[in-house]
Amino acid sequence: MNRRFLLAAETYNYSYHKYADKLKIRADRFRKYMPQAIDIIENAGNKNWTLEKLAEALETDPETAEFLQKQYHRALQIVDAPTPAESFRQGITQSIQYAVEEGLKNDEDIEKLAVQICYRAADLSYLLDLRDQKLSEYSEELRKEPPYLDFSDDDENGI
Repeated sequence: MNRRFLLAAETYNYSYHKYADKLKIRADRFRKYMPQAIDIIENAGNKNWTLEKLAEALETDPETAEFLQKQYHRALQIVDAPTPAESFRQGITQSIQYAVEEGLKNDEDIEKLAVQICYRAADLSYLLDLRDQKLSEYSEELRKEPPYLDFSDDDENGI
């Protein structure tokens, strides 16, 4: 899949494997309409369209257009990440943020989050396959901690 299809998959909440499967069967929704919506949203951003103009171009209501625009901007953070590992990290972060916003109230909510994390792992697998790379190539990057979580002064035998 190319960047446009990856953006469509992320924007519309499809796993990469599922989206690729839909492309294989030449489903117009996935091959044509969803990527066209991505082009429209991208164009709207480049030209500073109003939400009403975007909604008209997408042939939807302003509320749905605003939702798709937000989803697209989240998708950009994942798809345009510099590496598959960073893409994975961005996807996981967004999944956790969403779960926290919705509220983790019980075991079922935690299980739903675990399922989303597994989907993110599957997406990472897809990206690695596209690049003919192994997960081990990103081991160090995946273990990298942000500066505000620097534990370098802690006991060397820690995690």
